[in-house]
Amino acid sequence: MNKKERYRALVTYFTEHYPQAETELNFTNAYELLVAVILSAQCTDKRINMVTPRLFERYPTPESLAASTAEEVLEYVRTVSYPNNKSKNLIGMARILVNDFNSEVPNTIEDLQKMPGVGRKTANVIVSVIYNQPAMAVDTHVFRVSHRLGLVPKTAKNPLLVEKELIKYLPKETISVAHHWLILHGRYICIARSPKCPECELKSFCLAYETKDFKTPSL
Repeated sequence: MNKKERYRALVTYFTEHYPQAETELNFTNAYELLVAVILSAQCTDKRINMVTPRLFERYPTPESLAASTAEEVLEYVRTVSYPNNKSKNLIGMARILVNDFNSEVPNTIEDLQKMPGVGRKTANVIVSVIYNQPAMAVDTHVFRVSHRLGLVPKTAKNPLLVEKELIKYLPKETISVAHHWLILHGRYICIARSPKCPECELKSFCLAYETKDFKTPSL
């Protein structure tokens, strides 16, 4: 099976079975999603969803967060990974959001990355989920699953190369949802150490299963 056939099989399967796949982070607006995604770096969505209700109650708007301090925010996010850095990033993000963007979450990757704590992956999530742009955020799950399925070559050794390859081959109208397809498949089936191949329905077009080589480049 060649690469184009793998992509076609992927889109066919997920379009039929999971056409409405979406983020598992809880949010009600663009500001809340931005906060949640910043906090989710190297942390589970489950943990973030435990933390954000109190955080959003205390800081319901960018203005309220911008007026606070990293020390106060830290009290709400102590249980996430790297809480000190993320507290500072949230304050910095909120102040730029208020001062430079009139409290409106930007709709471009370039503007989003002007804020602390917002890298390309986070920016791609925002423009994809909120603004329905054909952007592909590459996290550890997307990186791993893309390599194992044979969607990207082993020479795609960083997230940007994987992102470019996926966008090149996926139909434009599927890119936003395909991000969630790959994340959820990696989170629940194609897990890092012990992929659940017996129950995986993608075996028929999975390169790793075919070759019994589940190693992927280090991210």
